Amino acid sequence: MRPAPLLLGLVVGLAACTKPAAADKPAEATAAKPKELLHRSHHAMGTQITITAYTDAPGTFESACKAAFDEFDRLEALLTVWRNDSDVSKVNAQAGKAAVKVGPETLRAVQVALRLAKATDGKFDVTFGALAGLWRFDHDQDDKIPTEAEIAARLPLVGWEMVEVDEAASTVKLAKPGVKLHLGGIGKGFAVDAAVALLKQAGLKDFMVQAGGDLYVSGRRGDRPWRVGIRDPRGERDAFFAAAEVEDGTFSTSGDYERSFVHDGVRYHHILDPDLGRPARGVRSVTVMAKDAVTADALSTGVFILGVKRGLEVVEGMDGVGAVIVDDQNKVHISSRLQGRVKVFRDPTDGL
Repeated sequence: MRPAPLLLGLVVGLAACTKPAAADKPAEATAAKPKELLHRSHHAMGTQITITAYTDAPGTFESACKAAFDEFDRLEALLTVWRNDSDVSKVNAQAGKAAVKVGPETLRAVQVALRLAKATDGKFDVTFGALAGLWRFDHDQDDKIPTEAEIAARLPLVGWEMVEVDEAASTVKLAKPGVKLHLGGIGKGFAVDAAVALLKQAGLKDFMVQAGGDLYVSGRRGDRPWRVGIRDPRGERDAFFAAAEVEDGTFSTSGDYERSFVHDGVRYHHILDPDLGRPARGVRSVTVMAKDAVTADALSTGVFILGVKRGLEVVEGMDGVGAVIVDDQNKVHISSRLQGRVKVFRDPTDGL
């Protein structure tokens, strides 16, 4: 799976923080095994997957990481558009013709996508794949911008309402030829949630999983919460302008800075408004906090396209959801649930 419209937007503080052993402990007593910070990485879904844990069970950590990485690979094989034998590719091949039986994970991912499409006034839309050939941000395109006529020809093929799900039959159907299902906007978040479940089943409590701009944090990092930084959309790749301490929660960031180009003083990026077929305007980055990664993943995109006013209305109306938005004037907006939790160190870097 190629990178979703949600890429690296979180910088995480990982400084070691172990407590020294008590000096007066009897020498003959068996010392508790100290916890250590362990990291493992894997490439899947077009990005680097990193699992970090603060644990005294390295063997458990290794086996749990293998299971989690295997799950990323398994879900990628089901949800990607880059393999002809994936569930999604099979659905696309029968667009306008027949319903296709899919696996339970694919069915659930599509159902979640449609629910979040409705919640974001249709701005999070998993049929944006019909526009992919017009805007090729992964390739050297010499700043090619599609014409209004080219975009207009594709727009009738974009619309989440054209995705039909039969839960009882476990089938998905696209209403007409040319419509293309693309789960890149929630695929990584969906896989993060699956990986988190496996890590918890293995007995790990203090860990985090990061897949590009999607991050889940569990427990604590020694004697303090994990510290999550929010990337500066116009700063260096490892620079952040704000941070929050998090014990259990998930964050996802969408930004206009990863897959983009500047033409005649205008930045064109990969987060497309499905109603216009063009890059959404008004926002530079959105970081969403939610109870699960797949919701945060989809909402960061949907809120980005909705813009500050309507995006914050959607966020405030959803239980357990918060957001940090940097608008196109470089102003930072923080929703009520994150007020006091997010510390802004400085203004984001300004610039095009």
